[in-house]
Amino acid sequence: MTKSLFLHDIPLDRAVSEFQTALEKIGRYTLLGIEQIPLDEDAVGRVLGEPIFARHCSPHYHASAMDGFAVRSVETIGANPSMPLILRAIVQAEYVDTGDALPAWSDAVIPIENTESLDIIGNVLLGEMIRKPSFIRIRASVTPWSHVRPVGEDLITGQLILAASQILRPADLGAGAAGGVKTLRVAKKPVIGIIPTGNELVPLEREPKTGEITEFNSIVLASQIKEWGGIPIRYKIVKDDLNALCAQIKKAAAECDLVLVNAGSSAGSDDYTSTAVQKLGQVLVHGIAVRPGHPVILGAIHHPVDPDAADIPFIGVPGYPVSAAMTTEIFVKPLVRIWLGLPPENIEEVDAVFTRKITSPGGDDDFVRVVLGEVNGKMLAAPISRGAGVTTSLAKADGFLIIPRMIQGVENGEKVKIRLYRKHTEIKNNLLTIGSHDLTLDILAQHLIPFGRRLVSANAGSMGGLLAIKRKETHFSGCHLLDPDTGTYNIVDLQKVIPEVSVCVMGWVNREQGLIVAKGNPKHIKGLEDLRREDLTYINRQRGSGTRVLLDYHLQKIGLDIKSIMGYSEEEYTHLGVAVAVSSGRANCGLAVASAAAALDLDFIPLYEEEYQLIIPEELIHEPILKPLFELSFDPAFKADIMKLPGYNLMHMGEITTISAGTRFVR
Repeated sequence: MTKSLFLHDIPLDRAVSEFQTALEKIGRYTLLGIEQIPLDEDAVGRVLGEPIFARHCSPHYHASAMDGFAVRSVETIGANPSMPLILRAIVQAEYVDTGDALPAWSDAVIPIENTESLDIIGNVLLGEMIRKPSFIRIRASVTPWSHVRPVGEDLITGQLILAASQILRPADLGAGAAGGVKTLRVAKKPVIGIIPTGNELVPLEREPKTGEITEFNSIVLASQIKEWGGIPIRYKIVKDDLNALCAQIKKAAAECDLVLVNAGSSAGSDDYTSTAVQKLGQVLVHGIAVRPGHPVILGAIHHPVDPDAADIPFIGVPGYPVSAAMTTEIFVKPLVRIWLGLPPENIEEVDAVFTRKITSPGGDDDFVRVVLGEVNGKMLAAPISRGAGVTTSLAKADGFLIIPRMIQGVENGEKVKIRLYRKHTEIKNNLLTIGSHDLTLDILAQHLIPFGRRLVSANAGSMGGLLAIKRKETHFSGCHLLDPDTGTYNIVDLQKVIPEVSVCVMGWVNREQGLIVAKGNPKHIKGLEDLRREDLTYINRQRGSGTRVLLDYHLQKIGLDIKSIMGYSEEEYTHLGVAVAVSSGRANCGLAVASAAAALDLDFIPLYEEEYQLIIPEELIHEPILKPLFELSFDPAFKADIMKLPGYNLMHMGEITTISAGTRFVR
């Protein structure tokens, strides 16, 4: 039978591009699918296919944070060491253990060590009786909600727990369970078949004779695939026979998402892989200019069962162990990540000095394995044995150097970049934001995942965000500070607070602010004027937040003294925090955005529209880490997800105004 030799060697980047294009045409360069699994220990290591949101608050009741006595805080006012107060058990003080639900009438807990248990005539009780007294004596007052875990302290109904494309850890499962999640939608694991070929190969359990080789490449490849998140299937060794090889490839193609044939991809008299692929499908690439790993085959196999189904990707992997492992690193690992919905791998690199001159074939991309060591503060890279069959070099290597084609080698003492196999330091592409909270930032976090970014936020309020920019502690800040004199947002406060910093003000969202009230509005609240009522309790945002500034501005306009508002001094740091305070009965109303009310199925009384903008230091505007932020501001899918939330419009999203240090502003 006529056999095909190498088609020709092509550059590695071209081979990768051609394989990707072919996979895209057959719909095999995307998430393979999603399946539902129980939330249990077997979910560790799986990749989330869809985000997790809390189904209920955690805790879902007001819980005692201490062993002690539940009390009404108002009844403790005036207690001090010289004038202690005595409270009647059950009526004014009820014993609770840590985690117990607070009695409905109470709003605080006094730790047991801060009380004295008394019998009916005032004698101090000991032992178990200290938990069952007739009275308790206290020597200090407590504020409302002291030593209490209020509803939603950990999680709030509707809150994003984890974004999609996250690899699940034990703590993630705990967070999901705390939020009432019982099942998870995870990415389908790709099934990858491995077919070893060669007359000389024998299985591991058999002692090899002269001229025989123990087949272990399939073990290495299967272990790699399992580590990367796939499901490997190791098929039995196939002898050098075209018909037998075709039969095994067809079987694997019916069962797997990707088929690997190990060995038989060269041009020897017994190498049948290329011919088999041509017979069963299509050869895209045969021969890549990379060392080690020349005889790589990239192709596709027609589905052996369903002629209308998409072709099955195929890779012919060189037989030498190092070449085989390198080939799967280059082609299989990125493909598995695509199929799992993971972003491209962020390969760690370290700067190092090469310790020995080596030469390299000018026409190939040369992968040189090294060991690393730090001597006198300098990282050194020493090359180790480069043979394609030297399996131990894979186990020893700390990393590898890529010498690009057309470069003849590396000199002794030359500075190089090493890609790490082993962790040196963990580098993450965190995008840090400190400032005002908005629910669109949760959506932003989800959409940043495909860019390899992770949004990390600290809710410090608008003013706190500006101070973070001043201290160079954040990539950007959410801000919505209203200037009462001009009616504009943020510009005046930027000039007052950080006049020495040049910033870019990026339009983000206009949003409705209003009063969140219980479902059905049982208190018949209509607006801020109702806050003067004695039967209403308000929950406020923290000092320095844009919502607090907005409230104070409108209270001043209607002449409402903050001292007359019950609960004005009680603060939450997010809009969802305000919503859960209303939902749990801690307050009757609070000023927040409409989406927070919708998240907890509460009623909303719209009052004002405000501009919520992102403030970005001008010196960071061209930093690569921020590029996805700008791209997403014009992305229709991202905007569509935001518009699913009530109370937003995006008329100014992506518009940028530059405010130079020391100037008014330049548009």
